Amino acid sequence: MRRAILFDVDGTLVDSAYLHTLAWWQAFRMRDFDIPMAAIHRCVGMTGSLLVDTLLPPDRNRDADAEILSSHSALFALNWPSLRALDGAKELLAECHARGLAVALASSAREPDLAAARKALGADAFIDAATGPADAKASKPAPDLLIAALKAVGGSAAGAVYVGDAVWDMKAAVALGVPAIGVTCGGTSAAELREAGAAEVFAGPREILENLEGSAIGALLAQAFPTPR
Repeated sequence: MRRAILFDVDGTLVDSAYLHTLAWWQAFRMRDFDIPMAAIHRCVGMTGSLLVDTLLPPDRNRDADAEILSSHSALFALNWPSLRALDGAKELLAECHARGLAVALASSAREPDLAAARKALGADAFIDAATGPADAKASKPAPDLLIAALKAVGGSAAGAVYVGDAVWDMKAAVALGVPAIGVTCGGTSAAELREAGAAEVFAGPREILENLEGSAIGALLAQAFPTPR
C-alpha cells in the first residue's frame, strides 16, 4: 500500500482562484445574473455545474446553464498564459516525490484548464496521477475525486493526506477520513478552513515545505508503509 499525498490545484498549487472568480462573474453577467464576486469565490473548487446550481435561483430557466459554463471556459482560457505556480509549489511536489510519496492531483478543473495549470507548474516529473470531474460521480465536498486519486496511485485513506485551499476541499477530506492541510493562498481564511475540518493551516506551499517534518505530511512519512523501489 502506497502512502499518498493528494493536492487540489487551483488556489493551492497555482494562483488561479481569483481568475476563476472573475471568469464566472463575467459569464453570469453575460446572462444577466448579477452574482457578487465574494459569493462566487466561496464556491470555486466545485465543479462548474454544481457552482452554477449553487449560485443561481432554483426557479431559473436552466436553458442558460450550458451557455454560462461555456462562457466561463472561454473566458478563463484567455488567462492560461498568465497562470503562475504559487511560491514553493513545484519544490513541495518534488520533495514529496523524493520522499517516496505517491503524488496525485485531485482537482475539479476541466481537463483543458488542468492541463494549463500543469504547464504552469512545470512539475509533471513529480506527479504520479491526476483526476478530474470525469473520474467522479459527485463534486467536492463529496469525496469522490479523492477516492479516484487514491485508486489511481494504489493508496488508501489510511495512508494519505490532502492539501487544498477551499472549504470544499476540507469537507471532502473529512468525509473520507483523510487528514486535510489547508492553505490560505487561495483566499479562504484559516478560521474557515479549520471550521471545515483542516487539521492544520499554512500560508501556502512554501510554508508547508519549510515545516514539512512537523506537518501532517511528516506524520504520513513516519508511517510504516512500504514505498516502491
